Amino acid sequence: MTGFYHETAFYGTDDDFLTIAVPFVEGGLRAGQPTLIACAEKNTALLRGALGHEDAVIYLPGADHYSRPADAIASYRDIFGGHALAGATQIRTVGDVPHPGWGVPWDWWGRYENAVNQAFAEFPLWGLCPYDTRITPPEVLADVARTHEYIATVSGEHLPSPEFGNGLPLSTPVPDVLELGSPRVTLVDATPAAVREAVSAAITGIRLTEDSAHDVVYAASEIVTNGLSHGVGPVRFRLWSDDSRVLVTVTDQGAGPADPLAGLMPTTATRSAGLGLWILHRTCDYVSMGREEDGFTVRVSIGGSGHT
Repeated sequence: MTGFYHETAFYGTDDDFLTIAVPFVEGGLRAGQPTLIACAEKNTALLRGALGHEDAVIYLPGADHYSRPADAIASYRDIFGGHALAGATQIRTVGDVPHPGWGVPWDWWGRYENAVNQAFAEFPLWGLCPYDTRITPPEVLADVARTHEYIATVSGEHLPSPEFGNGLPLSTPVPDVLELGSPRVTLVDATPAAVREAVSAAITGIRLTEDSAHDVVYAASEIVTNGLSHGVGPVRFRLWSDDSRVLVTVTDQGAGPADPLAGLMPTTATRSAGLGLWILHRTCDYVSMGREEDGFTVRVSIGGSGHT
């Protein structure tokens, strides 16, 4: 096999999860393929119990171990690349992906599921991403069907997903709870320097680490720069905060980046929004990007407990 075979599975019981995942893992082991499990704690425990002491299985931190999808992509690319360089002609992995059923916002993890179709395409990888229908919201399941080319079933079939690639982009980003209040700062078509000055003044007194305060100022300046350089005016900047968290949004009237990898893959491109977006995705506690009623919005949260 060459390239990335991206498959999902929908299950409603623990037994159904094992019925799908265990043969997948055992098939990889029988073939002598590197077989990796990158699930959350519950599914990892289920697989350990079903597989017994199988030393050939490689257990990795699940995607929930990474607070940022860009970190997960970078780490998994290193792991898959290492196996490929060692001569693996097929790699198998079972991995859970965070979503609102776990109390985690979906926006950037939905983008992750879309982006890995390209980010992992160079590896001989068969990836199975199972979703528990008992806790996964319907809109997430719809996005999953659109981002996975194949669906594994309890009966052992591996079927093409009829929804694959249909209806992208993904679900509309969800506003932050801080947006229920009035913004502390609103600027329209302001220069990056003016935004930096306004943000520096606004976050004085908020309980942020020195690094987080720097990240807020950088993020605000970078997103506004991107909006002015690559978007369509007017470009509106807004900032909200509580005593320990800052939220900034930048909205313009453009379409936003066409590349699903924007912000999620390392890049050295300095003439596009790519490098700045990648830095944001590695430093901010939450980033969402997408079309909303009033335009294309980039939303970042820093500090506190993250996006709510």
